[in-house]
Amino acid sequence: MTIRVVLTDDQPLVRAALQMVITDTADIEVVGEAGDGAEAVRLTEELAPDIVVMDLRMPGMDGIEATRLITTGTGSTRVVVLTTFDDDDYVYGALQAGASGFLVKDMALDDILAAVRIVATGDALIAPSVTRRLIKEFADRPTATPRRQAELSGITSREREVLTLVGSGLSNAEIAEQLCISVATAKTYLTRLLAKLDARDRVQLVILAYESGLVAPS
Repeated sequence: MTIRVVLTDDQPLVRAALQMVITDTADIEVVGEAGDGAEAVRLTEELAPDIVVMDLRMPGMDGIEATRLITTGTGSTRVVVLTTFDDDDYVYGALQAGASGFLVKDMALDDILAAVRIVATGDALIAPSVTRRLIKEFADRPTATPRRQAELSGITSREREVLTLVGSGLSNAEIAEQLCISVATAKTYLTRLLAKLDARDRVQLVILAYESGLVAPS
């Protein structure tokens, strides 16, 4: 099945570079391009793409507000943020707004396409190195709240361990190694956490780990 994508960036050269690479792929198709958040929202409503690749800093409506409007809409479109580390202050807001992936513009284009494919399958993608960077860099870090802590009351102690490791940026393989379990078992725990915590994807689990106080910012 072809993955239908809308590219959103106020820099035409960025969109052109992605468009050029995507043209050579058999499973991804660019169905629209937007130069700001408002246009991205309009195109999403009109075209119902599978993925919107979203910049954060744009004139007019920024990527955070556009992401929020897209992910709370009636469609199933998912958002992959593509930005730079200069946007650290925006990243947490974008993830809270519902982005399912966080990529940086200096990644290889093939890696960006691979991430689009991962998110299109219903998974989420935040590279562990990026997660660790975010833990260190956020100036406005959330604090644990009773409401967020209460959400964890229905999970087991082992699931709590897994959630803590997810929030710390570990991959499934790293979690398996840390807990001396198989990768398949680590994936099973992750699936259970998604269901029990009514989380859309791994990104939301990371956020919950921060906001419940399981992961303390360094």
